[in-house]
Amino acid sequence: MSDTPDTPAPSDRLRVRDRILQQMANPLRRKSQPTEWRMKGELFLNCSCEVFCPCVVSLGAHPPTEGHCHAWMAIAIDEGHFEGESLDGLNIGLLVDIPGRMAEGNWKVAAYVDDRASQKAYNGLLKILSGAAGGTTGLFTMLVSEIIGAERERVEITREGNRRSIMVGRKIQGEIETLAGKSPDHPVMISNSKYWMGPDIIAARGIKSKLRDYGRVWDFSGKSAEICPIDWSGPGR
Repeated sequence: MSDTPDTPAPSDRLRVRDRILQQMANPLRRKSQPTEWRMKGELFLNCSCEVFCPCVVSLGAHPPTEGHCHAWMAIAIDEGHFEGESLDGLNIGLLVDIPGRMAEGNWKVAAYVDDRASQKAYNGLLKILSGAAGGTTGLFTMLVSEIIGAERERVEITREGNRRSIMVGRKIQGEIETLAGKSPDHPVMISNSKYWMGPDIIAARGIKSKLRDYGRVWDFSGKSAEICPIDWSGPGR
């Protein structure tokens, strides 16, 4: 990826959102178009569950502790590509609104894509996150019923020690920390799971965590959080 990203076509948030909705709002129109891609790095999130998210061990079959799942997610891509275009070093923020059990679908999602991404990388990330690129995230074509928005933003992610944070302007301001285990060098975690994000999930909790966008005003301070190393790829890898 070049130091200077491609200049996107001029458009405001509403026009970008309309274009994404036209392409992706109906799951039946987001049929998988398998392609070659990979994202290796880390995903962390903070959600509305009062205790550690039951979706991890139930694989989405158990209801969230509050009956619904509101969450922000952060993805830091250490290494990656989409059809040959580098995704190295890019960050992504997600707003996720799930009305009930995770596995039952009907998710509503908004994406905040790193404004350093080239146009091809930006388009590729939207295909990956919508499930259209197939592979690890292909199940999103069934789970996500509506993409309520997608836009370029400055997405700042910090990973230091037992803390993680994401900043997307005033829209997402989140910070989490891992739960201390018996050994100070090993946080509480679930290993060898079949969870869609990855087999190893580190338990955490929200510290200062707020989301304000698309009519949602959420505060996850003190609530369930998790950190997961990811290595996702398309079927064409």
